[in-house]
Amino acid sequence: MGKSRAETRREERKNRKAGRQSSKGDVDKAGKESGASAPKKGKIREWLDAMVFAVVVMVILRTLFFDLFQIPTPSMEKNLLVGDYLFVSKVHYGTRTPMTLGIPFTPIYLKGLTLPHMRIPGFSSVKRGDAIVFNWPKDQVDVIERRMHYIKRVVGLPGETVQVVDKQVVVDGEGQKLMAGMQQYWEVHKSDPRIQLNRSALDELGISEVIQTSNQSIVQLIATELAAETVAAWPWVESVNPAVAPYSRGYDAAMYPPGQGWTPDNYGPVTIPKAGVSIELTSESWRIYETVMTRYEGHVAQMTGDGTFMIDGQPATHYTFEQDYYWVMGDNRDNSEDSRFWGFVPMDHVVGKALMVYFSWDKNSMLPRFRRLFSRIK
Repeated sequence: MGKSRAETRREERKNRKAGRQSSKGDVDKAGKESGASAPKKGKIREWLDAMVFAVVVMVILRTLFFDLFQIPTPSMEKNLLVGDYLFVSKVHYGTRTPMTLGIPFTPIYLKGLTLPHMRIPGFSSVKRGDAIVFNWPKDQVDVIERRMHYIKRVVGLPGETVQVVDKQVVVDGEGQKLMAGMQQYWEVHKSDPRIQLNRSALDELGISEVIQTSNQSIVQLIATELAAETVAAWPWVESVNPAVAPYSRGYDAAMYPPGQGWTPDNYGPVTIPKAGVSIELTSESWRIYETVMTRYEGHVAQMTGDGTFMIDGQPATHYTFEQDYYWVMGDNRDNSEDSRFWGFVPMDHVVGKALMVYFSWDKNSMLPRFRRLFSRIK
């Protein structure tokens, strides 16, 4: 007997279902074979990807949050030594947005291009006694962030008047004591010119430099105030006093501004510019603030032959400062090129606050200074 129509339809449906399952199996098998043959990343590719990721992360971190700085000179000794590597916080005073385009971690940048920039608000203001890293204002490089980096101690704040009297810093009429670790030249008056300073005793006090003067009873040494007081207590020492540098034409020409008759040990007074504060333009104020008006705040300013002043082509009797400025000095007061020699530090030059020594290398012993590793900067 022949198959019924119902049976025939059932067989057709069964065959179609079997065909679909077979087709699906072929596709799954092909997919598995294709996946098995897909190439995997090689070790070199994985290493390069990791390096690129690390560089990108480091660029972001160093642009927005922190920077690294090495101490190149002894201007901050004894607190910071040559060979110290510092961690510098950018977020304390607020991060500056980039001013140029260049290759990260290199001095290479696109010259002639200056980006619009601003400072992101920080959580702290610059305070007296802070060790700050900044771009050296006197550097002749056009772009601020590409100027040489300096580190100094903040001595004077915006609006304050700073003076140095016989080596003592005076701020708004109040004398400032040397902080721990700061050092300067002292004169040691001996009771007998034949007596020699004990070398081992000086080494214990951290005094490495002793200079014999033309007077055999007087020697000069670089020391902290605490070390000077210890030397003064020795029985054959009559007195220990700050060694005040006398006036000389060389000093007069080197000070900021020149021609004032100032020395590093008798300087000023000068009033530090503050944003929004106006000054009267006179021949005296012009000498001190001309650089501020022209170089740091970008105005065309001049004093005419008849004693009048022009700002951006307009007659002016007063000038209003556009940003805050700071007065800085090195902790090693007599071996520091600081504000006494080149003037104020504009706020837009400030990079950040030095917080910690994360590594230190003593080039004389060719060994790390392990005791300084991860030490906090005071």
